[in-house]
Amino acid sequence: MFRGRKPELTYADVTPKELYFNRRKFLQAMGIAGAAALAGKNLIDLASPPRGVYAGAKFTNLTKSPFSTTEKQNSFEEVSHYNNFYEFGVDKDQPAKNAQKFRTSPWAVSVEGEVKTKRKFTMEEILKLAPLEERIYRHRCVEGWSIVVPWIGFSFSVLAKLVEPTPKAQFVAFESYWDLGQMPKARPELAGIQFPYVEGLRMDEAMHPLTLLCVGMYDDVLPNQDGAPVRMVIPWKYGFKSIKSLVKIRFVPKEPPTTWNLANAHEYGFYSNVNPNVDHPRWSQARERRLGEIFKRATLMFNGYEDQVSSLYTGMDLKKYY
Repeated sequence: MFRGRKPELTYADVTPKELYFNRRKFLQAMGIAGAAALAGKNLIDLASPPRGVYAGAKFTNLTKSPFSTTEKQNSFEEVSHYNNFYEFGVDKDQPAKNAQKFRTSPWAVSVEGEVKTKRKFTMEEILKLAPLEERIYRHRCVEGWSIVVPWIGFSFSVLAKLVEPTPKAQFVAFESYWDLGQMPKARPELAGIQFPYVEGLRMDEAMHPLTLLCVGMYDDVLPNQDGAPVRMVIPWKYGFKSIKSLVKIRFVPKEPPTTWNLANAHEYGFYSNVNPNVDHPRWSQARERRLGEIFKRATLMFNGYEDQVSSLYTGMDLKKYY
């Protein structure tokens, strides 16, 4: 249920993107639904490829966030068809192809560890926790490409405060969904990493207002390949820190393991802040290429969020704690 944000399912407000993801309704409007039914479930699935929870719904009455950048946004097509999501394939075009039948409803996120109130949040409950904001964030991937996306969600701290972390909670550990039945490519021998995918933040990083618990993008629910139905977005860190398809959150006293740090600690540190002065061992991080552009641009310290987050790292050697 959307509190104050009724999903708009009429075709008066449908965009070309929505036409693509609501082909079943389009066929029904054209009087072809009966033929599709006779052809069986496979034809219907092709006409309406599964998406995230509340498929086809649009978020309305979104609050415009003061954290948003004014930079030009990437297109929905670019953001939804060039993805890192190793559970659905290691090539950038594979997640969009392989995640279409990923089942994201029902869904719940378990919150555990050093908290006064352990609980599970259903997606319906998450959507009611706070007014949803549109936050147009820069997003920088460690491979050297970047995007600008209108994410939808609210600060992670809203959820955290509800479970009341104890003084022992110094870090937050996150875990992604993993099911070989739905994710046959999510095997270490194919992906080169261990599963389930895990990530972590220091407590003050997690509680920073920029840290987003994300439920949508482009006024809509998240596509499966972009981390449906709920993910994290931490815009001043490299993209692999923004864990997708969340199922577990743990508040813990010690620094938790993270997937890419476990795979190769020499190349991927726990903090993984965007830093043009700290190169990846195999390439420079000084410049980046925005999807859809030809020429590279200079990489910004903390991905352009230096004014907001640099105080989190006062006195730290950012080359050592990379």
